[in-house]
Amino acid sequence: MQVTHVTPDNSGEVQWPDFGKETRTVIAIGNFDGVHLGHQAVLQRAHDIAQRHHALSVAILFDPRPAVVFRYAADHQGQELAPDQTYDDSYALTTLEQRLNLIEQCGIDHAIIVRYTLAFGKLTYQYFLGALVGKLGMRTLVLGKDACIGKDRAGTVSAIDTVAQATRTFELAVVDDRGPGIQRIPTNPTPEAQQAFARLLLHPEQVTKAQRRAITKQYPNTTVRTWSSTFIRFALSCGAVDVAASILGRPYSVDGTVIHGKQRGRDLGFPTANLSTQLSSVVPADGVYAGWITDLDTPQQPRYAAAISIGTNPTFAHEDGQISRIIEAYALTDTWLDLYDHHIRVEFAQYLKPMLTFDSVDELVAAMQQYEQQTRIITDRYAAR
Repeated sequence: MQVTHVTPDNSGEVQWPDFGKETRTVIAIGNFDGVHLGHQAVLQRAHDIAQRHHALSVAILFDPRPAVVFRYAADHQGQELAPDQTYDDSYALTTLEQRLNLIEQCGIDHAIIVRYTLAFGKLTYQYFLGALVGKLGMRTLVLGKDACIGKDRAGTVSAIDTVAQATRTFELAVVDDRGPGIQRIPTNPTPEAQQAFARLLLHPEQVTKAQRRAITKQYPNTTVRTWSSTFIRFALSCGAVDVAASILGRPYSVDGTVIHGKQRGRDLGFPTANLSTQLSSVVPADGVYAGWITDLDTPQQPRYAAAISIGTNPTFAHEDGQISRIIEAYALTDTWLDLYDHHIRVEFAQYLKPMLTFDSVDELVAAMQQYEQQTRIITDRYAAR
């Protein structure tokens, strides 16, 4: 898959790549954060239509995500995020590199990454559609059912279809990317609201209809699509990594560099690879998980089953008074892996337990042995699928 980066000028204009006058394109547009099953359906439809008509399949995505740009402007008196300025996007489900790899797996020929700016966001959807037809040779636009593009999100599927029917210059293909139904999440995720809605998600069989109604009346909430980045983020905030995986079509993962820790795990016989949680992606809720780690800096990129903990390590927090949130992954291998300064991927299969404070080191070791056994069972089950 070829990749082109474009940066709008001060008026929002983009110098689009030149595919040639004879090239016809099928274009899918979106943030594609997470590249979940809904995104995959849109991208796959673009690929299939392009194959059928011998056209070029193109995905247009935005970096930074529009939400990041608008949040920065809101915090800085309407200022634009500078092109060379670093930014925090801890709400992202995937890095740009991960998004591109996943989009390529859907068979897309070319990805265009637009450096999203406030000026670009002010372009009307009519102007944007005209540029796609005139500059990129778009003959089919593929969108999800609830997609909106252009200034003030005025370019709804209905509005775009009206333009397509009136101009006859392109066709609109709409994909139902919403998944099975809708979900309720709290609009103000206070600890109490988070706990209540997490119970609805994690243990629905334990909640009566009357209790469900009481929760939804007591705490302000909103509905979101099941196949949505928003719902995946909520699931991760509850520790429901298996729910997130069912929407993503793969285990949720975070990438990071292994840092030096206190080496307590190695002293106890459970050497861990430690990541700071200051990552450019969503970190699941504190707790212990079964999953895997992959060494991305080794050519073969070996993958190991791993027991993973996220949190502040409360058992030892009293020793130095420093409390920092970290990801610790214990690879279930016969020999210790020297992964310091390596770039690794941590994948989450299933939530095991909340983070607990143990009264003694022996209790901690016994718990780690139990987590190891549970992890082996869970990861072996995945391998057998």
